[in-house]
Amino acid sequence: MFNTANKKISVLLALLAIGYLVMAFRLPKYPYVPVDADAVPIVLGFLLLLLSGFLYFQKDNHQQGKIRIPKNEKIVILAVLGFVLLFIALLEILGFLLTTVLFLFGNTWFLGYRNWKRNLIVSLAVPLAIYALFDYFLKISLPRGILPF
Repeated sequence: MFNTANKKISVLLALLAIGYLVMAFRLPKYPYVPVDADAVPIVLGFLLLLLSGFLYFQKDNHQQGKIRIPKNEKIVILAVLGFVLLFIALLEILGFLLTTVLFLFGNTWFLGYRNWKRNLIVSLAVPLAIYALFDYFLKISLPRGILPF
């Protein structure tokens, strides 16, 4: 049953998705809102469950044995993980807009994209579009942080 790495990882991800879905279904319901706050987590949980099923049945093309990740790539992976943890830590304090702009700009700059004008435009446009979608259309409040809007 677990003869490939894909199958082992997919079962782990499926268990994670099931736990995540259990917690998502326990989120409180709010009256008078068109889309409840649990809609996005539930969709993401089912998506993770579906993708873990695809991974389980995908053919493993790697040779059996350990996969070697070069040391410099390990450092990059850990740095991006650090960016994500910093994003999570600052989300409530600085708010969604400011934290996401800083995360996108800093992360893409760290990963090697050096066109700072285009990077700044994308880092501003994406969070603003997501914020408008959630706040004005879905009526789901995102953390405001230090910004007044």
